[in-house]
Amino acid sequence: MHPAFDTRAPKKPTNVSINSELLAIAKELKINLSATLETALTQLVNARQRELWKRENQTAIEAYNQLVEEQGIFSDDLRSF
Repeated sequence: MHPAFDTRAPKKPTNVSINSELLAIAKELKINLSATLETALTQLVNARQRELWKRENQTAIEAYNQLVEEQGIFSDDLRSF
């Protein structure tokens, strides 16, 4: 699957606020905060983009499903299950 963004784009410093105890534990465990945030943010962005796509295409999806329900699909006669 292709990422929804340019993974080669330059990094940009930013400020975030994190629970101080959680930050201390993460540092103690040598967790790379930048990589962790980037991974989590990528997952969240992908999930939100999927949901947006589904909402934007809901009418077409419903129309296709209705067509399949009424007429089936071209390979119905070829399936043995």
